[in-house]
This record gives sequence, C-alpha cells and structure tokens, in this order.
Amino acid sequence: MRAGADQRILADGNFVKQVISGLDDLVKKNLRLSGQRIDIKALAEKVSARFKVSIGELRSGGRRRAVVKARRAMSWIGVRELGYSGADVARYLGVTNSCVTQMISTGKKQARDDINLEL
Repeated sequence: MRAGADQRILADGNFVKQVISGLDDLVKKNLRLSGQRIDIKALAEKVSARFKVSIGELRSGGRRRAVVKARRAMSWIGVRELGYSGADVARYLGVTNSCVTQMISTGKKQARDDINLEL
C-alpha cells in the first residue's frame, strides 16, 4: 500500500493489508487486486478456438448450437470470472444486456476450466 495515504482514514498500512488478506479469492478478483486481466478480444479468440467457431460467428448473432455455447461461455467467463460488466460483454458480442444476463444465469462454471486464461 502507499505510505502517503491519509492516516486519519485508514490508520496505518497494516490495517489495509489485514483487510485485504481477509478477503476471499472471488472478492479479490472482483476488486482486480491482481492488477491485470485478459483483454476481451483475447478472451473471444480463446473461446472461439475452444468451441471451433470464428470470431465473426461469435459476434454475428447466429443461433448454431456451437456458437450459442461459445457465447454463453464467453459471457460467464467475462462477467463472473474476469469482472467485465455485462454491458461490455454484450457490446462486444453484439447482443443485448438481457441476453448476456440470461446466458450467465443458464451458463456453467465448467466453461472456465476448459479455457486457458493466462495473460
């Protein structure tokens, strides 16, 4: 933590470190304390390669089963795992916000395990 922070609010740096260490992994991901996350375009490339669909198909609105599964996986990973907003994912995929919300609610966490998200 930065030593120049206002000590009247956060006391010393040890307090902040103690609070952060008490957070579980999911909260740390959501707060983006790791510093970096994969770019949404790189995520799309990894998802399209995994599901054997093109980026164009992923963003076209097609209803082929493989494309829908790829979109669902991208929505789940983008929002739940990487912390993108549903609107960001929807904008990239060319679908509505409610479509992304529905895909996330019917999606599965196993999609994350199938795709290597290393930066």
